[in-house]
Amino acid sequence: MKPSALKGLSVMSLRNRIALYYTIATGFLIAIVFTTIFFMVEKIVYKQFDDQIKKEISEIFDDSDISPNNFQGFDSFRDIDAEHNDEKGDHQHEEEKHKKKKLKLDPEFIQLVNSNGEVINKSASLSWCVLTFQPNQSGTNYFNSNFGGSMVRQAQVPLTNADGKNEGYLIVAVPLKNALIVLHDLKDIFLFSFPVILLPLFLLTRSIAIKSISPIEKVIATAERMSQSNLDQRIPLPFHHDELYRLASTINALFGRMQDAFQREKHFTADASHELKTPLAVVKGTLEVLIRKPREREHYETRIQFCLKELNRMARLIDQLLMLARYESNKMTPHIVVTALSPLVENVVERMIPTAQAKGIAITVNQENNAHISADPGMLDMIFENIISNAIKYSSSGSSIAIEVKHDEGNVICSISDQGIGVPAEKLNAIFDRFYRVDESRSSSTGGLGLGLSIVKKLADLQQIRVSVNSVPDTGTTFTLTCQTAESPYPIELPC
Repeated sequence: MKPSALKGLSVMSLRNRIALYYTIATGFLIAIVFTTIFFMVEKIVYKQFDDQIKKEISEIFDDSDISPNNFQGFDSFRDIDAEHNDEKGDHQHEEEKHKKKKLKLDPEFIQLVNSNGEVINKSASLSWCVLTFQPNQSGTNYFNSNFGGSMVRQAQVPLTNADGKNEGYLIVAVPLKNALIVLHDLKDIFLFSFPVILLPLFLLTRSIAIKSISPIEKVIATAERMSQSNLDQRIPLPFHHDELYRLASTINALFGRMQDAFQREKHFTADASHELKTPLAVVKGTLEVLIRKPREREHYETRIQFCLKELNRMARLIDQLLMLARYESNKMTPHIVVTALSPLVENVVERMIPTAQAKGIAITVNQENNAHISADPGMLDMIFENIISNAIKYSSSGSSIAIEVKHDEGNVICSISDQGIGVPAEKLNAIFDRFYRVDESRSSSTGGLGLGLSIVKKLADLQQIRVSVNSVPDTGTTFTLTCQTAESPYPIELPC
């Protein structure tokens, strides 16, 4: 296909392309049908003429009492033009007249030739003309030829003697004028009706295509109207549950996911901006106060230590935000292995003991040493560190934190209980949300970012670990991790 034609198709609307392709395909099929019909009619017409010629040849041989396979000379043939008069009685005279009249309307041409093609005898209807001779033909052969400026149908019958030698040929022909007129008219009808059929077919197909793709137009119109302020718009679903219905449903689901993603991104940006704005303002204000006038060294050290603490807090916040961003972009893939839970819990507790002792909080561990689960050790370490760190932050001085690991019906259950401030029942469902704090004033004083439990939930989901929480205000909170047991005789040794 030429580049210009390809360019034209590329700018053509979908409805026109559907109509064009359908019309081309249907036109091709119609052309095949018309051609097949024409050749079938032509074959039938020629067969009728061949049957007529065959009948005439049979009458010639019957009237001359000879056989084409036992030829005894050309003198065996009676007068070609008087073949029907010698052996018929007077009662057939009128019938022969009628036949002669018929021959005048539809004459038959008869010609005898020897093996070299020289004319031995011919019917008077041939006048000075001769029929076409095809040498070296075996068996009866039917073909078309020109005679006197018109087309005729011929049959050439070989005449052989008793020894099988070819002595000559009997050639019989009939004119095809009327048949050719019929075939020519039939061809004209087909050629004329072909474009007459295609044009209405294109218009009808185009109208059907317009109606069929109307849901696509609605998709385009809805997509063009959508913006950040109206992501709640949806495409009207078609009546028929076909492919276009599935397309509209799929795009509506896509719009829903886009709306959810945009809302999450919007909330994430707002929350991150809010969380980063406060420590930045504190650091900026502190530094501005320090440069106003000279101060004692101890004052500078105290203020700088305070600024470093806030900067470390922002660094932790950024690290946790990056982790959540990786999770939501599906770039976090856990490395699941069979993990021994006891050494992992001991390592985390060992790291958290100094922080707990600073508040006078005791951590007790009661666990079964043969507990193995399928998990990512690094992610699991982070889950325990966040939960235990949270328990220390919100527990009062002199309280205790209890960690228990046990088997229960094919699962390993790990519970972490504290005696902290607790969480009201109406707020339990929200504690795994990003930047959510049960008590803003208490969270700020403890340095919480509101991201720890959100990270715990997402890392647990990645490893198919079920996290549940039970809490009583002013009494304490218990986090429970439910993991599937993984049998392994060789516990995996975790790095310290």
